[in-house]
Amino acid sequence: MRDLKIPEQRHPEKARKPDNPQPRKPDWIRVKAPTSKGYFETRSIMREHRLTTVCEEAGCPNAGECWSQGHATMMIMGEVCTRACTFCNIATGKPPEALDVFEPGRVADAVAKLGLNHVVITSVDRDDIEDGGAEHFAQTIRAIRHRAPGTTIEILTPDFIRCGPEALEVVVAAKPDVFNHNLETVPGLYPEVRPGARYFHSLRLLQRVKELDPAMFTKSGIMVGLGEARQQVVQVMEDMRAADIDFLTIGQYLQPTPKHHAVDRFVPPEEFASYEKTAYNKGFLMVSATPLTRSSYHAGDDFARLRENRLKKLGQSA
Repeated sequence: MRDLKIPEQRHPEKARKPDNPQPRKPDWIRVKAPTSKGYFETRSIMREHRLTTVCEEAGCPNAGECWSQGHATMMIMGEVCTRACTFCNIATGKPPEALDVFEPGRVADAVAKLGLNHVVITSVDRDDIEDGGAEHFAQTIRAIRHRAPGTTIEILTPDFIRCGPEALEVVVAAKPDVFNHNLETVPGLYPEVRPGARYFHSLRLLQRVKELDPAMFTKSGIMVGLGEARQQVVQVMEDMRAADIDFLTIGQYLQPTPKHHAVDRFVPPEEFASYEKTAYNKGFLMVSATPLTRSSYHAGDDFARLRENRLKKLGQSA
């Protein structure tokens, strides 16, 4: 039995890789350890319902802030991912279990108990399953609609690269409010950062969501500080807008362990502000670009602004 708390067992494919130094974080990237009552209450609900969160598994720096407000990004389909992206801290390998048919109900119960206005549901990649977990996503969305009808739902999905087109159709038909799939980085870095994925497949996936349901909000994000150039980031923005993506997130890459991809540099806050201005000029409805931005950071507030910005664009009042 693997112990996922041991790095060599958590990431067996990285065990023999040479160490990359982990540079000291600048002042603008540091966060305080969580101590609030809300944080521990949220953690208790996650434990009670035997739920996995990407906040913990990926080591998100914002977990203390988000959990203190009762917000947690739930990760379905287990805690072992079939991909081995070099930036990611989620455990990798062959998942030891089949999908848990009771998980959608437990997620929905937790959402109701937390009283969430907006929830983000993500997952590991499950290339071992024929539909990549598409039906499981759809069941989770339907369960939340039943137990917490007032909650808006954002999903952050895998790329379904080994599945037929019907997999994506199943997820879109379940009507999440926001469909998010992250491009993660610029295309030139895919071979070393995201070797199991394909940039243009991921881009096409998001474009296809809009073709299936033009009213559905689409969202994608990238990390900076991996070795990309500014013009490459701007090109990604243009590619996203060509695919009619509504919402862009840009955050600083943080290296989880010495075995993960090295941090090329820490991008200063003023550079993020410049990226945000450029992205809005490209036509995105919503942009979040800060060192600590993550896909689901302030997702509820951002969704409200996203919806308001669309109405403004259409000339309607909120």
